[in-house]
Amino acid sequence: MRERPMADILLVDDDRELCQLLSDYLQREGFIVRTAGDGLDGLHAATKTRPDLVICDIMMPGIDGLELLRQLRQESSVPVLMLTAKRGEADRIAGLELGADDYLPKPFSARELVARIRAILRRTSDAPRDSHDPSDDTTTIGDLTIDRARRRVTLSGNDVELTATEFDLLGWLLEYPGEAVDRRLLFQRVLGRDPSPEDRAVDMMVSRVRRKLGRHADGRLRIQSIRSVGYSYVLP
Repeated sequence: MRERPMADILLVDDDRELCQLLSDYLQREGFIVRTAGDGLDGLHAATKTRPDLVICDIMMPGIDGLELLRQLRQESSVPVLMLTAKRGEADRIAGLELGADDYLPKPFSARELVARIRAILRRTSDAPRDSHDPSDDTTTIGDLTIDRARRRVTLSGNDVELTATEFDLLGWLLEYPGEAVDRRLLFQRVLGRDPSPEDRAVDMMVSRVRRKLGRHADGRLRIQSIRSVGYSYVLP
């Protein structure tokens, strides 16, 4: 059964041949696909058409994918999957720091792209969660409240803007407050995949959530790194 078969995808890449090939493949998989040939057109389309997912190449004329992502994140939390050069570790890290939900190094197979798309859409769809997912409820720990049904986080009564992946990551940590949550588990539950060697996607998301939440009143980090294990939300 396909995940959200009518999901609306915006594909931004200046490689016209690749765009056409991917567009045809994704449409056969049941997705609605729109394309843009450069960063400016992609930014305009993303803000005007409000797609379910943006797939964006980093290397483009005009404004590149990183600048597109930076500007897009100022007004939208739409999931973004970045396409990066195979050896572009610096670009991958920069994309994750700016709020990308995941990345896929080139070259890649169309099947791998579809798998990544479905994993991201699964997190933002209204489909029922499996038995291991956090339940749709509200949890309050100190000054932090997470409302899973409304996908809303508040800190001292003020809304905290999180992307879909950041919300899910925080949600899993708050399922086990004060306990270590395995890093591999976070990859599987938040990104829908196992970590590859030197894959820092979850680590960069933790860093983003830390910045947005700030520290406890006593100065301690809210999310602590547990060496060789993973991460833990520190109780106030």
